[in-house]
Amino acid sequence: MKVCFLTLGCKVNQTESEALAQYAAKKGYEVVKETEQPDAVIINTCTVTATGSSKSRKLIHRIVKDHPSSVIVVMGCYSQISPGEVAKIEGVDLVVGTQDRLSIFDYLKQVGAGEITGQVVGKNKDTLNTVKVFTPALEYEELPLIVNESRTRAMLKIQDGCSQFCSYCIVPYARGPSRSRKPENIINETKALLNSGYKEIVLTGIHIGAYGQDLDNNINLAGLISELVQIDALNRLRLGSIEPLEFTDELLAIIAATKVVCHHFHIPLQSGHNRILTEMKRPYTTEYYADLLQKIRDRLPEAALAADVMAGFPGETEHEHQETLKFIEKCEFAGIHAFPYSRRPGTPAADMPNQVPNRTKSARVKDIIRIGQKTKQKYSQKFVGREVEVLVEKVFEDGTAQGHTRNYLELKLPAQKGKEPWKPGQLVRCILKEEYLI
Repeated sequence: MKVCFLTLGCKVNQTESEALAQYAAKKGYEVVKETEQPDAVIINTCTVTATGSSKSRKLIHRIVKDHPSSVIVVMGCYSQISPGEVAKIEGVDLVVGTQDRLSIFDYLKQVGAGEITGQVVGKNKDTLNTVKVFTPALEYEELPLIVNESRTRAMLKIQDGCSQFCSYCIVPYARGPSRSRKPENIINETKALLNSGYKEIVLTGIHIGAYGQDLDNNINLAGLISELVQIDALNRLRLGSIEPLEFTDELLAIIAATKVVCHHFHIPLQSGHNRILTEMKRPYTTEYYADLLQKIRDRLPEAALAADVMAGFPGETEHEHQETLKFIEKCEFAGIHAFPYSRRPGTPAADMPNQVPNRTKSARVKDIIRIGQKTKQKYSQKFVGREVEVLVEKVFEDGTAQGHTRNYLELKLPAQKGKEPWKPGQLVRCILKEEYLI
């Protein structure tokens, strides 16, 4: 059976789809592109914003139309939040949420054996909806090891779910409570990835700062990292997004004591005004956040600090927006992910008064991006003329290459004239020239 995977959304979604695709290949399925007439199409959806849900619906409808003879499976966050809505789409055969995803292959096996009849699009059938409600006893779902051809940077998922319930966020409803992967499984997978040739490991998840809170072995993110950095072959360990209150003194001390952890940290801010942070149910103030950045810079002077910033949260005034702009400029971020508030039904913020018009939100996003570009350039310029280590990730036909430094500066390297060409996965040291910066 030929199977195709299509994925929308975040890096966690991408990682999970890749794991499922490799599991499928090991089980004897032929993993193909959409253009290769798949027998089954598995769509991994997103719902973190209204745009994510809309894109998910449009993709499902297009796939049903373009592949009338294929089995259509819909999984992921959108189907977890709106399983009935997905099941009503004519042509969808199976609806799976963000749990029990390996059960997809049990279903496909039954289809292939003819044990399930009338499940092919175009026949008189009922969509099978297997989405389950989250329970407090829910455990982390192990997915297979991912090894791709490039073997450059590996995404290693250590945690799933979130129990924070910020007032604007649908993720806890889509992903369930925070649950951590067993540390021994993480360590074993890290070693396996390094043995496969990967040069950098990125710890990822939905809320990695909460790692270990649900485990009985008294381990947290700092403790996990202290174990991982003992692995001899590990040279570059990068951390995913970490909430401000979870970037603890213990974590900072462990990072400062090793050369393995990359000094690039994404610490969500969301707003630079305390009233808005309170309305968002974000458990910190701008003063706390600024002190945290300074504490990190005192220990790691050249660290790249990045943030998420939301524009147009309900009730945000122009004055509060301007205060946010002043604050983020003061923070001198090496990168900012700016995005507009998206009203998500079922969240407290969706029912708040004084919803900000879309045009205003878009304008405020542009303001944030403008300052983010300015502070990013200022940070990048510090490293021009200095030696940096680059992980080569892509090599182009003209011989040039693209990759990232340890502090996540994205560079384009010139072709190697008269020398061995660049290779993906290669770690190189070079003097950073301004024209290398992307």
